[in-house]
Amino acid sequence: MARILAVTNQKGGVGKTTTTVNLAASFAMTKRRVLVVDLDPQGNATMGSGVDKNTLNRSIYDILLGEAEVQDVLIPSGKGQYDLLPSNRELAGAEIELVGMSDREHRLKISLLDVQSEYDYILIDCPPALNLLTVNGLCAAQSVMIPMQCEYYALEGLSDLVQTIRRIRSHLNPDLEIEGLLRTMFDPRNALAQQVSSQLQQHFGDKVYRTVIPRNIRLAEAPSFGVPVLVHDKKSKGAQAYLTLAGEMIRKAALEYAQ
Repeated sequence: MARILAVTNQKGGVGKTTTTVNLAASFAMTKRRVLVVDLDPQGNATMGSGVDKNTLNRSIYDILLGEAEVQDVLIPSGKGQYDLLPSNRELAGAEIELVGMSDREHRLKISLLDVQSEYDYILIDCPPALNLLTVNGLCAAQSVMIPMQCEYYALEGLSDLVQTIRRIRSHLNPDLEIEGLLRTMFDPRNALAQQVSSQLQQHFGDKVYRTVIPRNIRLAEAPSFGVPVLVHDKKSKGAQAYLTLAGEMIRKAALEYAQ
């Protein structure tokens, strides 16, 4: 049965989509079966996976509205070696249409039940806002990964996000846990980054991944080629960091299973 992970942060530009796409490719490289769900109307995870969002016949929008099954929308990412439920601007209208529907917070969870046994990991790229799409992602997931930059305002946003996760757990998804906090775009020469990183470790302990994602030009370039950084430049620091993160998560899951 798949481990379903929502990759989310209410703050934009923290490396959320970069993490989703590159972690998926890293898991796939370790022979895990992976599905990426692009739940962001911007469709960045779709484009970053080498799929043109403007030519889609069907998308995650059709699944949420009950107009298509997951199998009808599923497409291979190609070079990333994972499967994708793509998204485009059409998804922005789903929020209004979902409001009057039954089980509106659980539409994604119900849809994924059909394919959950076919994957080892399902990664959900949530939009950078707390809306009904993000709530669907959090209700479908077993755990949350929070990518964040080590800067002052990030701590403030993190507090709000933790409160949101607690509310979701109280009212909609009692099994939801924080999988971990991922430090992204990290520059070890920056004193503030070091300070914020230290505060994160003090407050969240082993919930902070040991792996740190550095600022890396290859990582920034890869989306413009429509491929994960592992395909763009496997030897780059960014590619190696995401492979290390995947390894850390696999080992952690194995330890938890053994217990």
